[in-house]
Amino acid sequence: MKTKYGGWILYSIAAAFFWGTWGVVAKLISDEVSPFTNHVLFSVGMLLTLPLVVRKVRTEKPGRKGIGWGLVAGVLAVTGNVAVYKAFSAGGLAAIVIPVTNLYPLVTIVIALLVFREKLNGINAIGILLAIPAVVMLSGESLLFDNPAAFFQTIGQNSGADRRWLLYSLVALFFWGVFSAAQKETTNHISAEWSYVSFIVSSVLIALVFVGFGWADFAMSTKTLMLGSLAGMLNGLGVLASFAAYSAEGKASKVTTIAGALQPVFTIILALIFLSESLSLIETLGILLAIVGALTLSYEKEKTEPKPAINQA
Repeated sequence: MKTKYGGWILYSIAAAFFWGTWGVVAKLISDEVSPFTNHVLFSVGMLLTLPLVVRKVRTEKPGRKGIGWGLVAGVLAVTGNVAVYKAFSAGGLAAIVIPVTNLYPLVTIVIALLVFREKLNGINAIGILLAIPAVVMLSGESLLFDNPAAFFQTIGQNSGADRRWLLYSLVALFFWGVFSAAQKETTNHISAEWSYVSFIVSSVLIALVFVGFGWADFAMSTKTLMLGSLAGMLNGLGVLASFAAYSAEGKASKVTTIAGALQPVFTIILALIFLSESLSLIETLGILLAIVGALTLSYEKEKTEPKPAINQA
């Protein structure tokens, strides 16, 4: 699907919407299951979305290189998720861990510019400068703005084992950023549908490892099981939409930043509607920055066709 901005922008917004909705659903069970159990439920939910891509994958023979990158993407994503869990278990405060890890688009941008050799115009650069602070402002943790001195003091204090949470946070930031870049590389070799299937295979294999080592606890209510699976479906649809954005020639630097900035916007709006949460001034400013940043990142200069030569008699 094409628009004057290109179909990738629509898929990027769709990814942000699905991930934003996932954020609301996941919040409902976040205190009831561990991240390892969450991942198993996510994998179950993603399996339920396979009918959406079966027809396409039946008519296409994928290349090994693309499948390999898809598997790598799954491992990178799960590693980032586990690193966040480790950051919290090592004593990391949500007010520090969440804003730090949410800056993962910076890693993708660096890879996109240096490795993929992507080009951005001046307006796109402004969009990144607007979207990145918006991600921090919409992280849901305002210590950075309420008490900046305490924020940086917390990062700098202590040493050794007491600061493992910071190391885990940076690991999550890195792996999530590389994951987004790996998504782009995957779609350079295979379709979005096959990219998604390979991602699911990787996710399921890791889920089986978690189950095999006894890290996943299945003592849960039916409600938790259903909400966890629904969260997995939403998360999977977000991954599929992001693969589609990359496959539609979306640049990694743009797709990742737009999806990363708009995801919390959808989460906050839905939380306002369904969870009766309030909207702070910081979040209001963050929403405005995220929307303006997404609009400027979606800007593409019109390609001018070369004028045909005129034959003169």
